[in-house]
Amino acid sequence: MSLLSHTQNWLTSHEPQHRLQAQLGSAYRFARRYLASPMGVMGLILVSILALLALLAPWLPLADPLAQQLSSRLSPPSASHWFGSDSFGRDIFSRSIWGARPTLLVVLIALLISAPLGTLIGAAAGLFGGWLDRLLMRVTDIFMAFPRLILALAIAAALGAGLWTAVLAVSLTGWTPYARIARSEAAGLRHAEFILAARTLGASPWRLLWRHAVPLCLPSMVVRAALDAPGIILIVAGLGFLGLGLPPPQAEWGAMVADGRAMVFEAWWVATCPGVLILLAGLGFNLCGDALRDLIGAAKR
Repeated sequence: MSLLSHTQNWLTSHEPQHRLQAQLGSAYRFARRYLASPMGVMGLILVSILALLALLAPWLPLADPLAQQLSSRLSPPSASHWFGSDSFGRDIFSRSIWGARPTLLVVLIALLISAPLGTLIGAAAGLFGGWLDRLLMRVTDIFMAFPRLILALAIAAALGAGLWTAVLAVSLTGWTPYARIARSEAAGLRHAEFILAARTLGASPWRLLWRHAVPLCLPSMVVRAALDAPGIILIVAGLGFLGLGLPPPQAEWGAMVADGRAMVFEAWWVATCPGVLILLAGLGFNLCGDALRDLIGAAKR
């Protein structure tokens, strides 16, 4: 028996010998079901390509994204400039790849802050109920009253343009949907038998929350994060479009679209190419989120 077949049999065993084998086997079966979804695979490919290009941008043979060549300004797409050049003669393809870095970084950091925070707050509210539930949900309602883009604009205007301003603006209101979803799921666990048994055995509230309630909310959190990423991309692009993103001349998708809006008929490629990347990034995350939602929904039924 080959090593690959042995590993596959070990992962798909119905009688795992220890917890690690059971966890790896569960992840392997989930990955196989996900890869059976054509739309999910397409979304994963789009996101992976953009993420790899952004990650490897310093080592790729790209033109200097800040170098100006006024002799070749507003050149159409060609072999020397795949996406053409802008009004300063800068290579749009290189700037588009470098512009993916701040956008995807804001998405990653914002989700790492808002998703765990919202899940923890919602799970605590749903699991313990009472005055804690009412307090946490009223705080959630207050934050949900602020539109994300409007709050992002207000924070950016008050603190100045920059990467961390965008992260703060997105994270401040981004945790509320996770709290709502986690609260709904954890509320159904409040009187579950395994929760009552854990309480009888003397489990602390923190252990009940962290070891029992939060793990059961993680699948929904992952789905929500994938579906939330396109909205974050649009917020970051909107800030850059309005001049509240990264300061020039740094590359950023929204700012690049803003640079080409006045010449969209004469030099369509200046605004269209970064706009298409915004579209592809949002589409990729949406396809991933839809595939994850279908798989997790089927597993719960």
